[in-house]
Amino acid sequence: MTDLRKTVESFWAAAEARDWTAFADTLTEDVLYTLPQTRERIRGRERYVRFNREYPADWHLRIERIVAEAGQVVTWGHFTVGLEEMYGISFFTGDDSGRISAVVDFWPEPYVPPAGREHLVERY
Repeated sequence: MTDLRKTVESFWAAAEARDWTAFADTLTEDVLYTLPQTRERIRGRERYVRFNREYPADWHLRIERIVAEAGQVVTWGHFTVGLEEMYGISFFTGDDSGRISAVVDFWPEPYVPPAGREHLVERY
């Protein structure tokens, strides 16, 4: 099996560079992209590349962490969209050729922590 971690690193580098040909090359023809929070799915490489290419804002990314094992990779990314900053967690599944066959993205929203634990935590 080809190293899926390297494929995912290439996927993110191509996304940041807006190199949609290289981005597409990391994906299987029938890749499935899922966004559980919005209950959306995109099926197929052409539609998924177009979804990313047509995103309406100027965005950039920095990968904070990659955790990989055979056939699966998880990334934690820091994204900026204009002045807004957010974090995303992406789960990747690969096929036997090392291409990405599925991506599941989670976009957690920041929130104010509950009162009463200030003596235990450090805010940053």
